[in-house]
Amino acid sequence: MSGLQSFMRSWAIQRRVIWALLMREVLTRYGRHNIGFMWLFVEPMLFTMGVTALWSATKSIHGSNLPIVAFAITGYSSVLLWRNMPGRCVDAVEPNRSLLFHRNVRVIDLFLARLLLEAMGATISLIVLSTFFILIGQMDPPEDVLQVLGGWLMLAWFGMALAMTLGAGSERSELIHKLWHPASYLLFPLSGAAFLLNSMPVQAQIYLEYLPMIHGLEYLREGFFGSKIHAIYDIGYMAMVNLVLTLVGLSQIRLLADTVIPE
Repeated sequence: MSGLQSFMRSWAIQRRVIWALLMREVLTRYGRHNIGFMWLFVEPMLFTMGVTALWSATKSIHGSNLPIVAFAITGYSSVLLWRNMPGRCVDAVEPNRSLLFHRNVRVIDLFLARLLLEAMGATISLIVLSTFFILIGQMDPPEDVLQVLGGWLMLAWFGMALAMTLGAGSERSELIHKLWHPASYLLFPLSGAAFLLNSMPVQAQIYLEYLPMIHGLEYLREGFFGSKIHAIYDIGYMAMVNLVLTLVGLSQIRLLADTVIPE
């Protein structure tokens, strides 16, 4: 068997394993009752619409003259994308240890299935909500769809890299599990979901620019709103942080795989 044939066979097995784990995760989390798997994107939609309604009712100030509906959807959808992924991967191995008894199931497969599920839910939620509010005239269509897609992918990459790092680390230390949840709530108001970086004081901008998710969101919003805003971002910096987190996460998963004993 040639190297290419061996790779394609391994890739086919990997796809089947991840698909099976993904379907198992859907059934375990949402079941077959009520609307079933549709909760995958209905749940984030409800959260986003709740925040949108709250911001609209209180006439929240977000540092621009953009419609609050459009601002809330782009902001809170991005938070759901990168914040929910680590929450699903922290302590994900222990309850699924028995699955590792199967020869083709690896620790990284457990993470990838959950990450893909979270990414799908947040993405469908953003698409459905944006389409709905565009059709009823509450939002304008994106000025640059490709830039919106690029910003979304960068945020998804950040969420996945962070999730793998924290997920693997949580199996070694309970401290990560205890610290991540309060940290995620603290990061929400600093993530740029409720403000434009350009509207903040210069001194605050210096510190906020260290947070990689802000760069992805500013890039996404520039693609969505175009010349209506002045976006501040450094996608190169975000890519570097994402790459480092990815390498750390993968290395930690490799070490974890060598120590986990299947049940």
